[in-house]
Amino acid sequence: MSTHDDPYGGTPPSDGSPGAVDLANPHEHHWFKEPTKEVGPKFVGGLVFAQLIFFIALLGPAIIGIGLKVQSVVPLAEQTTAVGIIAGFGALFAVIGNVLFGRLSDRTTSRFGRRRPWLVAGTVVMTIAFVVMALGQSVPVITAGWCLAQLGANATLAPFIATISDQVPKFQRGSVSALLGIAQNVGILGGTYLAQLFQDHLVILFVVPSLFAIGAMLLFAVILPDQRLTVHPPKMTAGEWVTTFWLNPRKHPDFALAWWSRFLITLATFMFTTFRLFYLRDELGLAESDAPAAVTVGVLIYTIALVASGWIAGKISDRTGRRKFLVAGSTLLFAVGIVMLAHVDSVTGFYVVEAVLGVAYGIYVGVDLALVVDVLPNPDDAGKDLGVFNMANALPQTVAPVIGAALLAVGVSGVDKNYELLLYTAGVAGLIGAVVVLFIKKVK
Repeated sequence: MSTHDDPYGGTPPSDGSPGAVDLANPHEHHWFKEPTKEVGPKFVGGLVFAQLIFFIALLGPAIIGIGLKVQSVVPLAEQTTAVGIIAGFGALFAVIGNVLFGRLSDRTTSRFGRRRPWLVAGTVVMTIAFVVMALGQSVPVITAGWCLAQLGANATLAPFIATISDQVPKFQRGSVSALLGIAQNVGILGGTYLAQLFQDHLVILFVVPSLFAIGAMLLFAVILPDQRLTVHPPKMTAGEWVTTFWLNPRKHPDFALAWWSRFLITLATFMFTTFRLFYLRDELGLAESDAPAAVTVGVLIYTIALVASGWIAGKISDRTGRRKFLVAGSTLLFAVGIVMLAHVDSVTGFYVVEAVLGVAYGIYVGVDLALVVDVLPNPDDAGKDLGVFNMANALPQTVAPVIGAALLAVGVSGVDKNYELLLYTAGVAGLIGAVVVLFIKKVK
């Protein structure tokens, strides 16, 4: 094979790096071979650092910032509805953006590589969008800003997560995915602390962390040994672009089951976290000024529990090769924790449940991404396929605020909210998510 024929600009080596386009069947491309060489600490460190800073920038606004912004511009009786609208539309754009930009990164022929251009450009767009949100004074403007932020964020996230499939061998994925899950959730903690610290300075809260995220992604882009396509992939038809958002569950049942499990646990999570600030105020009687601090302490407890359980679970998964039962068991425990929140009557009880949820979700994030990468249908299309999988993250964020707002209104009137119905419904969703994992066959 000549260098020109190799889409990555060289003869395909035997160590698991990419191969070539099948010119006889151009749509059955085989650009990629399973990585077999262990990634080093520089790559892992850059990956985890970029994840941490990026999620501090993204989730501070997502978790508390939107609620604070809504409180500053919307009357009390309309606030939960406004949060539902903003979060729901933003999640819809996240669905579209993650799959679309995942596919585009798979097919990018830039001299800078497939993933690098999107990592940086997406973070810049997210930062611009946060400026719009910070300065906006109406729900439509804030919603538009959050939609743009989600497009930018997912233009970064889709190729970022695809680097796991590109670079990390199967025997190391549990440990690396555990570190990413830990970094994401430490990022949540950092975001909540920043939100508490700058709750009266929303421009700083929304914009400054995102500027640091640009720097972190630039650093990772330099470290990343990105693959480079030197031959343009076959042109896609309109029908093929439509199927970008779809994988046949009959052909890929394990992927479909993993997708539904993620969908259900994410639905359970966001049915609560979207309204957590209001739950603390309405159910536990905290003042508006005190609720952000309680969220921060709760997330701290949750994160400590998550870090410990996630790291251990990732190591156990890599050493034993078993992922399925860890994912199913942790999802079941998470469902139990969500239901426990319906019986909490004090802030101390809330903190105890946060610890339970942290242990459960730590085990989950320590193993689930590795399980998902193991069942990807086609490593050549890792960005696109992981984008389809990310729909299981984003779609629940679209429907959870709507479902949650509707459940909160059942059987009550005025400012009263039916949190018990909300939490029990979320628990049932988590329970079903645990069960479907057990039917996955390709992974132990």
